[in-house]
Amino acid sequence: MNPPGLDIWRVGLAEAPITTISQPGGLGAARIHWLPEAPPQAFFADPFGLWRDGRLHLFVEAYDYRSRKGVIQWMTLDQAFQSSAPRTVLKEPWHLSYPQVFTHDDQVWMLPEAHRSGGLTLYRAVNFPEVWEPAARFELDTAAIDATPFRHEGLWWLAYSPDGPQSWKQGRLHLAYAERLTGPWRPHPMNPVRIDRASSRPGGTVFERDGRPVLPVQDCSRTYGGAVRLLEIQTLTPDRFKAEAGPPLEAPASAGGYKDGLHTLSACGPVTLFDVKRIDRSLRSLTIAALSRAT
Repeated sequence: MNPPGLDIWRVGLAEAPITTISQPGGLGAARIHWLPEAPPQAFFADPFGLWRDGRLHLFVEAYDYRSRKGVIQWMTLDQAFQSSAPRTVLKEPWHLSYPQVFTHDDQVWMLPEAHRSGGLTLYRAVNFPEVWEPAARFELDTAAIDATPFRHEGLWWLAYSPDGPQSWKQGRLHLAYAERLTGPWRPHPMNPVRIDRASSRPGGTVFERDGRPVLPVQDCSRTYGGAVRLLEIQTLTPDRFKAEAGPPLEAPASAGGYKDGLHTLSACGPVTLFDVKRIDRSLRSLTIAALSRAT
């Protein structure tokens, strides 16, 4: 058995919309651009983006194993998909990741994962893309992990995993709904609406296929973030839920050594953002991993 190492993630961009990428072989057939790798024992992950003023604005989790805390960084990509130097745009005393960024009511919002703060905070861009302010605190049935907002049949919905043991974080799906983005939010009475380590934890942006919402979810059955599956939601009401997961989507061949996982699939108009993983088992990384488990 291989010793546990450090999960190191890298961000890629596919020149195809998520509806194309979601088809069998879609990611493998697309033209891929790779962002530069992070420094040793650090990574970029959880890419989300939006187009504004003719530029692609990309937001990622930037994590360093030495500090064991993530921050949200931003960069822009030009027409050749070359990235600017990343800059930190959101930093809190607690870990941040999964920066869902989107527009609503002519404003730009960000909903980053922050369960170590004990809750979930929605931010509004005061001076896009670098200045953000808290706009609402969501009161839910748990500190939400990888919360993913979307609209369906006149309501706002939130898909998330609960805090708790790893089996919950990686293998349970909760829902909440609201009339307005800022709430109040009502947890779904069926929570957890899904229990399956292979297809429950959210992993990207919701899109529609044949009129149904499709939620990318992580397959953690083999390893954390081992692959992405697409959870087609067949029934979604304030008191009912039914969904079916598709086969796993894995890293494209051009990922090179980053073939140990894929855990975010993010729609961004004509392109799709994603991340891939390698497990670093260098001596230094094994030492850091051992120290992390001991503290």
